[in-house]
Amino acid sequence: MAKVCEICGKGKVFGNKVTFSNKKNSRSWSPNIRRVRAVVKGEAKRINVCTRCLRSGYVERAL
Repeated sequence: MAKVCEICGKGKVFGNKVTFSNKKNSRSWSPNIRRVRAVVKGEAKRINVCTRCLRSGYVERAL
């Protein structure tokens, strides 16, 4: 299963690595995904969340 943020839907993005001689090689960028215990609909669950959503306060951490 692909790692995708369950809050914002951020996932892997594809593009090109471009060299000085303008050669193009395909590459990918992955978001910084963390598996955290969070409160979802009143109960604690483990969800995949990107660090941007964690820092922004979109996720309430479970203790």
